Amino acid sequence: MSTTRQLEIGLSSGRSGTGPATWGQQAIWDTVRGLGPADAPRYNVSLAAPVDPGVPLAPVLDALGQLLELHDSLHTRLSQDDDGRLRQTVDGDGRLTVHVRECADGEEVTAAGRQQLAELAGQPFDVAREWPVRVGLVESGGLVRHLAFVLSHTAADAWGLRRLATDLTAIVLGDTPQALGERFPALQPLDEAAFQAGDRGRRRDANARQHWQRKLALGPERLFPPPAPAAAGTPAALFPNAVLNSPALARAVPTVAAELRVSPSSVLLAAASAMTARLTGAPDALLQVVVNNRFLPGLAHAVSTVAAEGLFRLPDAGGEFTDVLRRTHAASIATYRSAYYDKRLLDQDIADLAARDGVAADRSCFFNDTRDLMPAEPEQGTAAGPLDRERSRTTLSWPVEFAPRANVSYALDAVQAPGALELSMTADSAVLPRPDMERFLYGMEELVVAAALATGAG
Repeated sequence: MSTTRQLEIGLSSGRSGTGPATWGQQAIWDTVRGLGPADAPRYNVSLAAPVDPGVPLAPVLDALGQLLELHDSLHTRLSQDDDGRLRQTVDGDGRLTVHVRECADGEEVTAAGRQQLAELAGQPFDVAREWPVRVGLVESGGLVRHLAFVLSHTAADAWGLRRLATDLTAIVLGDTPQALGERFPALQPLDEAAFQAGDRGRRRDANARQHWQRKLALGPERLFPPPAPAAAGTPAALFPNAVLNSPALARAVPTVAAELRVSPSSVLLAAASAMTARLTGAPDALLQVVVNNRFLPGLAHAVSTVAAEGLFRLPDAGGEFTDVLRRTHAASIATYRSAYYDKRLLDQDIADLAARDGVAADRSCFFNDTRDLMPAEPEQGTAAGPLDRERSRTTLSWPVEFAPRANVSYALDAVQAPGALELSMTADSAVLPRPDMERFLYGMEELVVAAALATGAG
């Protein structure tokens, strides 16, 4: 049995101001605006975690108030100008509701926290009128035992959300916002927007969009064959989600990366590119790769929306895998450098390219490596065996189906899991049926594990 109450924390002396939105704020706002209230919550970003050992409520509330002071994005609202451009307003004062659920029995905490997170994350944000953050706490025995953060994606991406949780922990343990700001300096959204409007920002934007145009001019018109037209009145098919849980990949990826002196992300990107080429028959792989952009000056510790897609093209992606991997690592560096841009201007570039050439290259395949968002967890129970036998422990599940997504053939996420690496693929079954999704995921595993075994790993 649990009860819920609402408390408030205040901000009275935060930074304030108005200015143009950042490229990240504008891009996400444009995307969410077209979804409608029912579908918009799927773009919220959230984080939930047990608080162990528990912490009294008062210092947690105090730390949350200091967190508001530290990160402007938490008290920033967005609205359109008369010309349709987005502007941000940073409020210097206001109040934030904190949802506190109390459980008499500590065994209820996990279930209560899961339910609370679903409730907070399942509602859209009105970013013009409310701050883009919701906080939920589960209290038991007089101590906070579970914490949930839900943010509008206009306020933060997943990497920013991780920074938020890290800073909250530090404040609870005695750090101050001033000390954290000095130790981990970061651009606030108004500062980032000012950089983007300046000469250096415009040059970076222009260079990034030129990279996109070069790759689009060389990329294939289509990767997968177009689906057959649906009969009139037939609802669009749902997009199935397949999850490959592989202990073998968790071991093989760092082994191959170390042997070939490439990044672990390059290993997975190369495998995805190779399987895309093998399933489509197209010689080139062309993927939109989510880049966190935290390597750029001032953004490493930013709690804001900075991540964006870079366009990755790899010729002859179906060739010998070791060669594909080496070329992937080199090509990915240019992709990462060219993933910070004004998306509205890029969209216009792509429209102009299509008008001039009659078509733009296929941009419907997405890759996102989120493994560094969560620390690796030690595997419990079964001890690891020889690598060539580890694949017997791989599982493939189909946990959910999603509403159709425009201009998506597949979206592939690499995720950290206890004792394993997970590949989560959501695909348009009209172009990538379930058997092909299964072949794709198991094929990635086979390529990487075989490469690891070739190094002598056992």
